[in-house]
Amino acid sequence: MRKLGRPSDHRKMMLKNLTTDLLKYGRIETTEARAKEVRRMAEKMITLAKRNDLAARRLVLADVLDETCVKDLFEKTAPKYQDRNGGYTRIVKIGPRQGDSAPRAILELV
Repeated sequence: MRKLGRPSDHRKMMLKNLTTDLLKYGRIETTEARAKEVRRMAEKMITLAKRNDLAARRLVLADVLDETCVKDLFEKTAPKYQDRNGGYTRIVKIGPRQGDSAPRAILELV
């Protein structure tokens, strides 16, 4: 796991927020390092949602902050990926950020 220059509690909440936004909007723009970490979390959430049982829903609710997003994940997103064994997200590099030249990327659901 990357540390991303943050204390552990801040880092965990930042990743939960980014994962929630990715599942809510379908794509986010962030730095490459954050995108790679969010991809790990988002793929785990979609894989859990494919199980579609109460235990999986509770595990997803621990990491996804919006309950309506969890409902959409289980009812709309997970059935779309039922025949797919991973690889639910795509990272597209879009060049450096203006202020500090940090490499940016777009993370989107396939």
